[in-house]
Amino acid sequence: MSSEVNYLVLSETGLANARRLQAKLGGVIHGFAKNIQADDVTPFGDVRATLQDLFASGNSLVAFCAAGIVIRHLGSVLGDKYSDAPVLAVAEDGSAVVPLLGGHHGGNDLARAIGDIFNTPAAITTASDILFNVALDEPPAGWSLGNPEHLKAFVIALRDGAQIQMTGEADWISSGNLPIKADGTLKISIVDNPTTGDASHLVYYRQTLALGVGCERGTDAEEVIQLITETLADNNLSPSTVAGLFSIDLKTDEAALHEAAQHFGIPARFFDLASLQAQEDRLANPSDIVKAEVGVAGVAEASALTAADNLVVEKCKGQRATCAIGKSDAIIDASTLGTARGHLAVVGIGPGRADWRTGAATNALRQADKIVGYKLYLDLIADVIVDKDCHVYGLGEEEDRVRAAIELAAQGHNVALVSSGDAGVYAMAALAHELLDRDGRPVEWDRISIELLPGISAMQAAALKVGAPLGHDFCTISLSDLLTPREVILQRVEAAASGDFVISFYNPVSKTRRDLLAISRDILLRYRPENTPVVLARNLGRPTETIRILPLKDLQVDDVDMLTLVMVGSSETRARTRGDGTWSVYTPRGYAAKHNPKPKEIQA
Repeated sequence: MSSEVNYLVLSETGLANARRLQAKLGGVIHGFAKNIQADDVTPFGDVRATLQDLFASGNSLVAFCAAGIVIRHLGSVLGDKYSDAPVLAVAEDGSAVVPLLGGHHGGNDLARAIGDIFNTPAAITTASDILFNVALDEPPAGWSLGNPEHLKAFVIALRDGAQIQMTGEADWISSGNLPIKADGTLKISIVDNPTTGDASHLVYYRQTLALGVGCERGTDAEEVIQLITETLADNNLSPSTVAGLFSIDLKTDEAALHEAAQHFGIPARFFDLASLQAQEDRLANPSDIVKAEVGVAGVAEASALTAADNLVVEKCKGQRATCAIGKSDAIIDASTLGTARGHLAVVGIGPGRADWRTGAATNALRQADKIVGYKLYLDLIADVIVDKDCHVYGLGEEEDRVRAAIELAAQGHNVALVSSGDAGVYAMAALAHELLDRDGRPVEWDRISIELLPGISAMQAAALKVGAPLGHDFCTISLSDLLTPREVILQRVEAAASGDFVISFYNPVSKTRRDLLAISRDILLRYRPENTPVVLARNLGRPTETIRILPLKDLQVDDVDMLTLVMVGSSETRARTRGDGTWSVYTPRGYAAKHNPKPKEIQA
């Protein structure tokens, strides 16, 4: 079952039943805005686009509507049965539960769970589930089907009465109702070695092997991949039996190891020095040179032994890398061993509206297991971070929250550090990089991966609300003097004013700083007309949003607070009201200025 469930509802009846499911299964409710207004629901207006976006997220989708609606809107974006995420159509009153897609990727299990909640039998239609109570194309965690391309023909023969001879043991198969007979014409094999199946022979592998890998700093990924490939082939072992790639935590940020893990479709996990040293008495090829360099007499063999029961392939050497293989009797769950490389996503969530968030930002929030941010910002994304482990900080605790996010990532977590607007514009991204760059930082901090996810900045949102005031050259200036001296701020205002830039003022006022905006206004009035348009945009993208246009001469400090973005036009910026009462504020490209009329007087 996917890690998150998205519910799409079109009516109040569907909403009530979606809430019943959410209370039991978690997840996020998306409601058709024309019919549903509720604080706990993410609104949408376009059914087709929303269905396709939710399907593309890879999470389970439960649509409280007719199956035909889902089929028509998703038909053009479907992939194949091996990649489609679970999609279910549920009657608005809960009387029918139909898994349409991804039945063997968690869809059937989700349908059964929903059916239990509504006391409604799930309409399971996949053949192997119905006839034999086992999903041959959805083996449990730690198992894989080596030849899924042959499954369809195999199941057809099975439905036509063929029987199966079984080689090896698999409780999940034998617990079903499959016709297992010693002389069956079909065959299922549980193997470790590379085995070729066909339409009458399914091959299953258990993930019981652990790759221990060591390498020099900066080793090329191709060398590591080739070494692993050759080591498995030379020992007649299938890559499908490998549970994970393991190494010492000094290599947590080694790009070659992560590329190799990705190549084989397995996780990369890392052990601390003490864990590896505990295996030194069991090493087949201890090295004093390696011991002197990293503190343990063999990284590859020690890593393999820490992850598995026994060493089955001793250290194999490449030019700059080593590989060893451990094996356990039971399936190895790599997620419980060592730590992963921590990841920090600095996420810009835009001004606040759910439909203004980028898809990349939303996906990063969904994938994170830890969320760090200012309470107001986390409230704005409550629809996405339901059931997440959230670390909430107050206003003014910026460095504390960034430090906490980095520390969590250094512990191996996938962390989302939330910023309003764009993460790189007066937000958390610069501070995160600054802390990572400071002297005295913990060495573990340098091992995390970091990415920045863009968001719509307040400046962009304010501009597009009123027209195109950023149509020509512009700049931004923060009037906060907590970190920037006042004289530097005013020097920049003077320069921007003389350069005739459109200026967006961030942090225009605070409870204790009330004068810099008035001083900036007076500076600007020396360089541009009194009726220069000013945009005051407050609480952008939120229910209490207000937009006001006024002339520069009438700009007053009391009109503004910390939730307001102040945008002052250039001498060329025009503002007029249209026939429907909306504003058209724009800055023409300079080459056409001589053909444009001067702006009308703006009524405050």
